Amino acid sequence: MTCKLNTIFKSLGLIAVIILLNSSGLYAQQSKWEKLGSRKVNFTLDKDVIKLGAKEGAFSKLMIKVTGGAINMHRMIVHYGNGGKEEISLKHSFTKNRNSRMIDIKGKMRLIKNVTFWYDSKNKQGQKATLHLLGKH
Repeated sequence: MTCKLNTIFKSLGLIAVIILLNSSGLYAQQSKWEKLGSRKVNFTLDKDVIKLGAKEGAFSKLMIKVTGGAINMHRMIVHYGNGGKEEISLKHSFTKNRNSRMIDIKGKMRLIKNVTFWYDSKNKQGQKATLHLLGKH
């Protein structure tokens, strides 16, 4: 009887380890951000568009990362594949190597046609900033 109990406990322990390993792999896949596009920011007021398509898939969240310099974000509009659009409230001054907050997309998973940004860079160091758009499926 003791031998059977030991075998059962060993089996349960092995099953628990397998479940933990699989769930941590699933979490890592879900938490990965995908780079959707980048634009160099001029020193004057600028408008840029990052175009996406169906091949990138549907997204539930977006984030902006700024590298190389600082930018002042004035406006951001997400244009969806079905023709709808959403203005994201994101008036913010980004310093070098900073991220925006995580931006939840209305309607959970949506195909994005493009994202339009209005911003400027009044950078005293003379370094042009690069804006990176990231998405999470």
